[in-house]
Amino acid sequence: MTLLRLAAVAGSALLLSAGWLGLTGLTLLAAFVPLLWLSGSYDASRRSWWRVFGWALLAFVLWNVLTVWWIGYATPVGPVAATLASTTLNMLAFMSFHTVSKRGPKALAYTLLVAGWITTEYWYTVGEFSWPWLILGNGFSHDVRLVQWYEITGVFGGSLWVLVTNILLYEALRRPRSRSRWLAAGAAVLLPMGASLVRYATWRPSDEGTVRVAIAQPNVNCYDKFHTDASRQERNIVDLLSRAPRDAQFLLFPETAVPRYYWEPELGPTPATAGRRGGFWLELADSLRASHPATLLVTGANTNVAYAPGERSRTARRMRDGSWYDHYNTAVGLDASGAIQLHHKGRLVIGVEKTPTWLFDWFDFLVIDLGGTLGQLGVGTCGTVFTHDGVRVGPAICYEGLYGDFFGDFVRRGAQAMFLISNDGWWGDTPGYRHLFTISRLRAVEHRRAIARSANTGRSGFIDARGDVHATLGWEERGLLADEMRLDSRLTFYTRYGDWAGRAAEYVALLSVLTYAVYRVRRRNHLVP
Repeated sequence: MTLLRLAAVAGSALLLSAGWLGLTGLTLLAAFVPLLWLSGSYDASRRSWWRVFGWALLAFVLWNVLTVWWIGYATPVGPVAATLASTTLNMLAFMSFHTVSKRGPKALAYTLLVAGWITTEYWYTVGEFSWPWLILGNGFSHDVRLVQWYEITGVFGGSLWVLVTNILLYEALRRPRSRSRWLAAGAAVLLPMGASLVRYATWRPSDEGTVRVAIAQPNVNCYDKFHTDASRQERNIVDLLSRAPRDAQFLLFPETAVPRYYWEPELGPTPATAGRRGGFWLELADSLRASHPATLLVTGANTNVAYAPGERSRTARRMRDGSWYDHYNTAVGLDASGAIQLHHKGRLVIGVEKTPTWLFDWFDFLVIDLGGTLGQLGVGTCGTVFTHDGVRVGPAICYEGLYGDFFGDFVRRGAQAMFLISNDGWWGDTPGYRHLFTISRLRAVEHRRAIARSANTGRSGFIDARGDVHATLGWEERGLLADEMRLDSRLTFYTRYGDWAGRAAEYVALLSVLTYAVYRVRRRNHLVP
């Protein structure tokens, strides 16, 4: 029996992991069945509870090990901390279900499993320590034709599909001769797929036209770019700019592509010269005027904001003279006239861009270092829209692409197309950067926006509003791509209401817990059988 349970744990971990390893996410639709069987194979005793706890813990740890090991390329402690945080939430949801299933109504236990799991995913999305990589709905990033209804639910709808299908399939396997249970399980699997395929075939873009966009992939080593000759990186940018198509309305460079640090508002080289444009920015504007007068250059940069005496933000750093400043990971829009537009990154990588000192002073060993520039950065408050030649675009930065609702803020503010600039080389040639690219396909479906993605290296390319991938540049390729991107101003249901499924799950989970508490009181007083 122990070997059978071990096989169930291993099978569940493998089925959970496939979608993050470049394979299909459809295995998720049966991934919890072994765990549900394992839970059902034990009685209601305390000893059995701890045994189920151990098996479930092993399954979720294996899932994390199989899917986030590549973080170790940036830091060895990263996979450990990520696994600890993610598995804790997984266990909270699953063991709540197991407890209720042994002492309460089965329907209530299943409701708590679904609502509780989605609630913990939602908490991981909006919480201070946020690493939403293993949201179940993200596992379908290679199956976008089957989840076109994400435009209504977002990825939490995918999690709902996974959990409900697993429950119905498990119940059908428990009663293999029950035709109704098999019909219910089959409908849960096939109806969402069928509806999605119909939507994929019938969806039509708006008639707002197209915009021509060029993408640059400089292929600079992420670990060297902050410590090597900045002049060489600047020459690399200028060279790629000179090769871009002259008719491109937008030219996209990756996150932190421009070396050195510049001070806002005019990107000066020092705090004292913050109102005068730095030399390299002047050179870029001159290059645009000479060869690309109709182009808006969108690039990543490191910028600083100094505060007046007596003023500071909660993320500010202290300068030697006692004044305060914030350091931002910034997207800069620069046109031939020299006018600039700025967006500050609003979703920061935990541990390297976001270090809550009130906790990490004590628990700094738990930093989930995913790769990046070390230190607490300033936090942007919203998605900013860049406007050029009558076109409105959203310049999202790397980690912001993991958050469907925040990504939608650019669209709610008027973005007709989306850009994503990223630094993907921290983890080497691993599934990490590849899955980060495919998750962008889910963002395209959720908001029905075409996406142009520029990575320092890794995978740069174009994704249309149905999630289909067009031209791309692969690992360690230096070069340029150009394509037409369709514009669209319509808002999807998900864009309007964001993570409504996650918020709703919180209420259902709370109601389920309260219902279980009332049931136990009534049971203790012999008011229910």
